[in-house]
Amino acid sequence: MEETKTLTVINSDEHPLQTKYPPLISSFNSQIRPLLDAIDDLRHLNIMKEGIQLPTIVVVGDQSSGKSSVLESLAGINLPRGQGICTRVPLIMRLQHHPSLTPNLCLEYLNKSVDTDEQNVAESIESATWEIAGSGKGISHTPLTLVVKKNGVPDLTMVDLPGITRVAVQGQPENIYEQIHDIIMEYITPEESIILNVLSAAVDFSTCESIRMSQKVDKSGERTLAVVTKADKAPEGLLEKVTTDDVRIGLGYVCVRNRIGDETYVEARAEEASLFQSHPQLSRIEKSMVGVPVLAEKLTAIQATSIARCLPRIVKQINDKLNSSIAELNKLPSSLSSHAEAMATFMKILGSSKESLRKILVRGEYEEYPDDKEMHCTARLAEFLNDFSCKLMDKERVDNDDVDENFLVEEIRVLEEAKGIGLPNFVPRAAFLNIMQNKINQISVIPEDFACKVWDYVEIIVLSVLGQHSENYPQLASSTRRAAQNMILKMKGQSLSRVKEIIEMEKVADYTCSPEYMVKCNNLMENLAEFTKTVNDTRRLRMEIEGIGEVAVHHLRKLENILQPAFEMKMRVTAYWQIVLRRLVDFMALHLLLSIHNLVDKELEDEIIDELFGGPGHGSGIEKCLEESPAVAGKREKLSKSVELLKKSKDKVANIMDRIAVTTSS
Repeated sequence: MEETKTLTVINSDEHPLQTKYPPLISSFNSQIRPLLDAIDDLRHLNIMKEGIQLPTIVVVGDQSSGKSSVLESLAGINLPRGQGICTRVPLIMRLQHHPSLTPNLCLEYLNKSVDTDEQNVAESIESATWEIAGSGKGISHTPLTLVVKKNGVPDLTMVDLPGITRVAVQGQPENIYEQIHDIIMEYITPEESIILNVLSAAVDFSTCESIRMSQKVDKSGERTLAVVTKADKAPEGLLEKVTTDDVRIGLGYVCVRNRIGDETYVEARAEEASLFQSHPQLSRIEKSMVGVPVLAEKLTAIQATSIARCLPRIVKQINDKLNSSIAELNKLPSSLSSHAEAMATFMKILGSSKESLRKILVRGEYEEYPDDKEMHCTARLAEFLNDFSCKLMDKERVDNDDVDENFLVEEIRVLEEAKGIGLPNFVPRAAFLNIMQNKINQISVIPEDFACKVWDYVEIIVLSVLGQHSENYPQLASSTRRAAQNMILKMKGQSLSRVKEIIEMEKVADYTCSPEYMVKCNNLMENLAEFTKTVNDTRRLRMEIEGIGEVAVHHLRKLENILQPAFEMKMRVTAYWQIVLRRLVDFMALHLLLSIHNLVDKELEDEIIDELFGGPGHGSGIEKCLEESPAVAGKREKLSKSVELLKKSKDKVANIMDRIAVTTSS
């Protein structure tokens, strides 16, 4: 793009050098100004709090590196000077070329705007800084914006950050370095940031703390531009420093001369031009790398490129964030304004809770919780039941293991105690029941533990679902939780009562209509002849009985008279016990499925309604129960503000995109 220099008409009392050294503006300005205005508007709207980063020129440098002099030269105004840290807050400098010869300056901070002028701008900045960061020497993350509308300044927006210092002076916090480090890293880390690294010609660039910081976030240096100050104070070796580029400055170097004493900005530019034209060493540096005008042109061009590259992405981010915020806002429960709305909302919450419980506890559907296996309830209940069955069967296997050396001992003892005047080799029913009662007593705790385990699990699921559906209404959530806990406690008690009842039934009655019992019993009794023969054979100590396992028989040889009824009772108990165990498993499964079904379909709803409306004075406070929680109210307010901000930002960007489209087409 061909550069055009603009000569500004000046008053007769202006410095005559003004005509020789035109203002720091270029042909970029007419094109970049609308883009920059849009970005400045977005920054003013504080769009970055929505996580959307804006292209920004961030000025960093070690303390006393000459940052202020560079910014003063670009803006043509005096900034605060003095010992220690002069910039204690992020200073956003918005420079705008202004056709009027009368500059217009103002400060924007803490939601207010304060006009100032060139003579008082430094004092105004100090006053605003004290208001933001206090009258001490501490720093703050809260930004201060300085708008400079002045004839001849380049169209730039830059963020000046506190100068880096390692040693706290009197009045500064001990961790001043860490505070400055954090604020600098916050601004230079985003990939949209252009880092303007201000370096003193008198120092070794590789030792500068600002270089170390920028290299952490921009290792290749592709978004770092270096401006080297005080070139006239340390000209020796400067050419080698800026041409060898040992510290990876991807956007290049610009060497400048600082304004000295009472020089006007025009005089300073004249002295600078003369220095780089005639100095034996500095004149060897390429003209594209020296002077404030070159710096202004480079910054303007870099800024234009950065904005053009980032703007489409910013538009997309704003649209995505806006759509996301609107969707999230729409998910929040509507504000309730009447008893009828409160009742309708309550019934909706209750109905949706029941449907969720019906899906996961009854029908085995878990699309609401695809990745949470704990909420795949029918599968977990089946695992509980299988574990219950295995525990019963394991108990039986343990008992059979004990049979080895004590085969028929218990049966013989019971028969001895139950004998009376009657037919020989007859198995009394009382003896059979006695054996069964002992066996049932040994496993009675297992069904009770299973019932408690199931209801404890169901309670967790029910409370989780109710809590999720009523999370936006804390008082309703508390009431439904209390009702659910009461209901499940009651149903757990009912289940335990039923378990004890079935256990007692098994103790007092020996009955089954299952044909499997007789088949099993007859198969086992077929071992009687072989068993009798083995007992009488003194050479044999053990035998294998199908359905029982290997048992010892040598201890039974002196009990021939009672051996047959003891063996018969053992076989009957073995066959019947399998029926009892399966009956317990079936009963527990059917009982709990019915109980859960009743809980979901009716009991829970009745309990919740009774909790809210059953007692004196209940029901009149349904609106209070459905009051919005502070968290939801805060979230609604935050989302509403976010949507409003994003809509304004979208409009701002849409306008500039339309202008770009018109300009491109024409």
